[in-house]
Amino acid sequence: MLIDVHELNSGYGKVPILHNVSFNVSEGEMVTIIGPNGAGKSTLLKTISGLVRSKSGSVAFGGQEIAGITPDQAVRKGLAFVPEGGRPFPNMTVMDNLKMGAYSNQEVLKTGILEEMFTLFPVLERRKNQYARTLSGGERQMLAIARGLVSRPRLIMMDEPSLGLAPKLVDEIYEKIRTLKVSGLTVLLVEQNTSYALEVADRGYVLENGRITMEGPANELATSDHIRRAYLGF
Repeated sequence: MLIDVHELNSGYGKVPILHNVSFNVSEGEMVTIIGPNGAGKSTLLKTISGLVRSKSGSVAFGGQEIAGITPDQAVRKGLAFVPEGGRPFPNMTVMDNLKMGAYSNQEVLKTGILEEMFTLFPVLERRKNQYARTLSGGERQMLAIARGLVSRPRLIMMDEPSLGLAPKLVDEIYEKIRTLKVSGLTVLLVEQNTSYALEVADRGYVLENGRITMEGPANELATSDHIRRAYLGF
């Protein structure tokens, strides 16, 4: 098991958001966490990556406890986090944004990782000298995913990669995510676009009001009456 979260409690100040959340992701697996807006999905990823401090509970990564580590320590341990909206540095070029993905380990730039990213995302090579602010929404999302991959993580966590994108661009992003899955990378995917998430994932968890309320193989969740009514619209 690559990551094992057990009875995690987290929030902002005195406001609790996550309540005894437990889930796990095995090496090479793609797991999705779905749920309504405001359920705590983003808070969960931010807590794992060190951006939000947990109140209690444990987060084991590769058998080591990492609850309470800083974001840069998380990256060094092999965790990459692609935040909601991607958030590339707008006044830096595409190439400089990609290099920022290796800020904790510059040696990785000597391994051909940038060339690999340009193969996976050809549009980024064509745009490599442009400022990130000039990119389309889909291109910014691709840049954010590529920046996360530059560190050669053991686990990449993506927060709402389809947010705000036109359907055609969502298809493109998910085609890339499928490629990552085929490559064997371990992926934890938080997504409101339930149909896409359950189509690509191996397993899924449903987070509602800060609590895990359902879990199971993605194809089984996709046929659940509750999921179909609440998240798939039929």
